[in-house]
Amino acid sequence: MQPIGELLKRERNIILKNADAASAKGFTQVPNFLLKSNKLSAGDKMTFAMLLSYAWQNDYCFPGQVRLGQDLGLHETNVRKHLKSLEANGLLTIKRRGQGKTNIYELNLKPKKL
Repeated sequence: MQPIGELLKRERNIILKNADAASAKGFTQVPNFLLKSNKLSAGDKMTFAMLLSYAWQNDYCFPGQVRLGQDLGLHETNVRKHLKSLEANGLLTIKRRGQGKTNIYELNLKPKKL
């Protein structure tokens, strides 16, 4: 085992640049179980993270799929695919509110399937 002083002298292999500029627009915390899941695609993970970014302050969210697609840089067809995957993996419950209205997305931070 190396002394703590030796560990602290090591060079960092990840360097954050302009951290102040990034923090000005806020951060979204994403659970590590989600990031490390091998059952989810990168798009699934980013979709969940985007829903989290909408929901942290309200405990719920209901963005439209067009808005999700714009924020993710995806077509809404792909957004629907990722939402279905998140739902199938127990991370998301979709409550439909009716024609012309956005859905309500309930995010599950303790899924049974992953």
